[in-house]
Amino acid sequence: MTEELEAIYQQTVDFVAREVQPEGLKWEEDGRVPREVLRRMGALGMLCMRVPESLGGLGLGPVASAAFSEALGSSTFAGFDVTVLVHTDMAGPHLVNSGSEEQHERWMPGVLAGETILSIAVTEPDAGSDVAGIRTTAKRDGDGWLLNGRKTFITNAVYGDLSIVAARTDPENKYGISMFLVPRDTPGFQVATKLDKHGWRSSDTAELLLDDVWVPNAQLLGTPHRGFYETMMNFQNERMVLVGMGVGAAQKAIDMTCEYTQARPAFGGHLYDLGAIRQRLALAQSKVDAVRASMYHAAWLGEQGVDNAKEMSGVKAWGCEVVNQVMYDCVQFHGGMGFMRESAIERMYRDARVLTIGGGATEVKLEEVAKRSMVR
Repeated sequence: MTEELEAIYQQTVDFVAREVQPEGLKWEEDGRVPREVLRRMGALGMLCMRVPESLGGLGLGPVASAAFSEALGSSTFAGFDVTVLVHTDMAGPHLVNSGSEEQHERWMPGVLAGETILSIAVTEPDAGSDVAGIRTTAKRDGDGWLLNGRKTFITNAVYGDLSIVAARTDPENKYGISMFLVPRDTPGFQVATKLDKHGWRSSDTAELLLDDVWVPNAQLLGTPHRGFYETMMNFQNERMVLVGMGVGAAQKAIDMTCEYTQARPAFGGHLYDLGAIRQRLALAQSKVDAVRASMYHAAWLGEQGVDNAKEMSGVKAWGCEVVNQVMYDCVQFHGGMGFMRESAIERMYRDARVLTIGGGATEVKLEEVAKRSMVR
């Protein structure tokens, strides 16, 4: 990392230790991260790293997002991590990369300040990793568009302010999808169900209903019918930060487990004195180091303008499986305490599970690698 990225990483680690870890349990109970937390992050310039300097950001690249997401992962509250990363690195790039000058002027100041919280509404009840299968429609209506459909598993959907919604605009084309900017208070745009999740409990997640939602042409994001391709481009960043937060959490889990086993009396010594424990922790550390290196390599390729879809899909697939393996072992080494809701490792174990599902399931990502690597 450069000195600038090291500073960003440390600033983020310090922020989550100071602002998140003391309050995170309450946010888990409330099912949301308070808005003022994101405002404080905005005031510190933590929400603008990937935004060009011309729009008020720092103009940094994918490696910065990798460092930022890894640092967030040390919080032990992945619901907080994903609340931030959906805003900065999953929804935000759509607005930055595809937005018009007018859209940037209208929305970016609030986005950078943490005043306008973003969500990305692509997933539907029958279309998750298969983006081309979405059924939400947008039909031309006067000087705007009429949207109808359902979205599900949408992070920041309950308390966020602006959703970037994918809808089918060309029924004759499998990939004829467009993206729209839909403010929360738009008539017909409503939260159908606030979802109760296994993990990530401090993030608000919902099913959204679009019932004759009318938006003007000025809220069409990017080129009509090209939203599928724009979404695919932005998905590489989404995959990367999910790996990053997983790496940060796995490293934190290993550190916590080393500390616990070195203090826990057992068999006339401590748990850490047992070779089986030490060796499995060493193996876990080696695996996390390998995932981290692969993630930064894929991020660096993207920063050089190289197509990194194979590398990013690969590290998303095996890296998130590794994170889950590490969490499993760390719970095991905490013994009965690892099974108690009062322990951080129990929460981290639950939070890690979705990493192999969200942002492209492991099986889908392996297919992406196979298509780009293997002779048929």
